[in-house]
Amino acid sequence: MKPEDRRPRAVPQGRLSRMLRIGGLATGIGGRALAQGARQMAGGQRPRAQDLLLTPANAARLAGELAQMRGAALKMGQLLSMDAGDFLPPELIAILARLRADADPMPPKQLQRVLDASWGRDWLRRFSRFQVQPIAAASIGQVHRARTKDGRDLAIKVQYPGVRASIDSDIANLGLLLKIPGVMPPGIDLPALMKEGRSQLHAEADYLREAEQMRRYALHLTGQPEFLLPEPDAEFTTPDVLAMTYIDSRPIETLAEAPQPVRDKAAASLARLVLDELFRFNLMQTDPNFANYRWQPESGRIVLLDFGATRSFSSSVAPDYLRLLTAALANDQADVRQAAIDIGYFRSGTEQVHQDMLMQMMDLAFAPLRAGGVFDVAATDIPQRVAEMAMQVGQMRTRAEMPPPEILFLHRKIGGLYLLLARLRARVDLDDLLDTARLRDQLDARG
Repeated sequence: MKPEDRRPRAVPQGRLSRMLRIGGLATGIGGRALAQGARQMAGGQRPRAQDLLLTPANAARLAGELAQMRGAALKMGQLLSMDAGDFLPPELIAILARLRADADPMPPKQLQRVLDASWGRDWLRRFSRFQVQPIAAASIGQVHRARTKDGRDLAIKVQYPGVRASIDSDIANLGLLLKIPGVMPPGIDLPALMKEGRSQLHAEADYLREAEQMRRYALHLTGQPEFLLPEPDAEFTTPDVLAMTYIDSRPIETLAEAPQPVRDKAAASLARLVLDELFRFNLMQTDPNFANYRWQPESGRIVLLDFGATRSFSSSVAPDYLRLLTAALANDQADVRQAAIDIGYFRSGTEQVHQDMLMQMMDLAFAPLRAGGVFDVAATDIPQRVAEMAMQVGQMRTRAEMPPPEILFLHRKIGGLYLLLARLRARVDLDDLLDTARLRDQLDARG
């Protein structure tokens, strides 16, 4: 659904009001589950808690409430749907998948109050045109198009009021909701995931930081004309408002109708960019939402947007992944296992059944890389088979392992890249892409 088709709804403000909304949500879901359970038990049935809690009615209420609250509550639901999705019950995946779409925009009066606080009450005099209807609305803010009196065409991202102040309480309250028995399987380190999500959200809610990240990222892309980034506008950027040059472009999905060579070239650029982010930049935009990629058919350039989720990784991550990739290409199972332990996929003391399952998943995922040649991303069922195996791991009685949260953010980007390339029906030359000698040189040059 496009932002202009959504009904504006005020963003709930204040920690108490947001806490009461989540608390009421948990109480309502729990109350309905108890009533339904009592009815089923009276009829001689023995219902599972998961079946009672994750009903269609509860799913609809959870998704709708988080979508209206926006901010950390909505963003954390999106993160969970991407990061831990393979290990979650299908019912919860369906709930959280609804949260990946655009959020509801805030009403014009609430928008005006935010801009009054950031720019002063006479801010409209500085523009020849300001489009009140947002061109995009997401979890933390919404975007408007505007033209300054001196002719600058800008995209203005406005943060929803109260989002930054409510991050900690939103995540704490959402954590209580997710602790309801049957919602999260064993092996999901919820406290670690919440801690990482809290840190990420505080970073994303700082628009001055995002402007600086945009500048840093642009420097890394110097000499790579296939990509185009907006430039922050210092005059109008504040902690709550991010102003940047407006770039005319189309949704990246429209590239799917381009000739095969055009799609393949774009896919190669996108795949190589992810490798550059990990091995050359140590700076990755970890939100793979399709809306963060745009396409300019006239210039053949890919437009990159939204750098709030940009992050670096621990110094060991890139070297460990290069060792994993090198071992997998050589089909050296002993080295693959050790690299997997070093990354944190499992421990040496992890139950053997889990180690074996995870090794099988990695072997399946790396099979196309070992085969080499041109890989048709949309023509394989490997991701589905890996996801099925992950669900089996999540449903085992014994406790599974969850990789460190920073690794989940990396997986989120890689998984999003795959989905995008599959949507584009693109093919990738794996031999050219996965040149381990080149990746090692890049890593060494990074220092």
